Amino acid sequence: MKVLNTEIKGVKLIVPDRFEDHRGTYMELYDSEKFRQHVGDVNFVQDDISVSNKNVLRGLHGDRETAKLVTVLNGKGYAIIADNREDSPTYKKWQSFTLSALSKYQLFLPEGIGNSILSLTDNMVYYYKQTTHFVDKRQFTIKWNDPEWGFWWPIKNPILSRRDEIGDYVE
Repeated sequence: MKVLNTEIKGVKLIVPDRFEDHRGTYMELYDSEKFRQHVGDVNFVQDDISVSNKNVLRGLHGDRETAKLVTVLNGKGYAIIADNREDSPTYKKWQSFTLSALSKYQLFLPEGIGNSILSLTDNMVYYYKQTTHFVDKRQFTIKWNDPEWGFWWPIKNPILSRRDEIGDYVE
């Protein structure tokens, strides 16, 4: 696997090795020893999957305690990651990536990074490992179209949850 630095401090783009022949493809999605060599000692405790229809935008969500490893297993998505760490040299910077079942690129996101995915296809499967168990209302939400951040999306009217529409939790 290749591990590349991104424009956001601490965020890594991981390009896994894959083998392809007449039967299909094989790829190792995660190996703790290889990961530790490239990223450090990270202890993942929970795996999650979301399945989205085309034009669904999930996030920008994160918290100050959870690191994540994310990828798209089926379909194609447009991911924006945003540095929401006030003490970071890349605070308020964001970067976009296209993640797909074809490439299987992964992103390692340290604590404090806002994470999002816009489904560019129906039945996009977004997979992520995280270092803490999910706790309701612990996360921050950055509004998808916040003018202060200046995000660029390849769509004008995504399908949003109420939380993502207003940029906060809803009681």
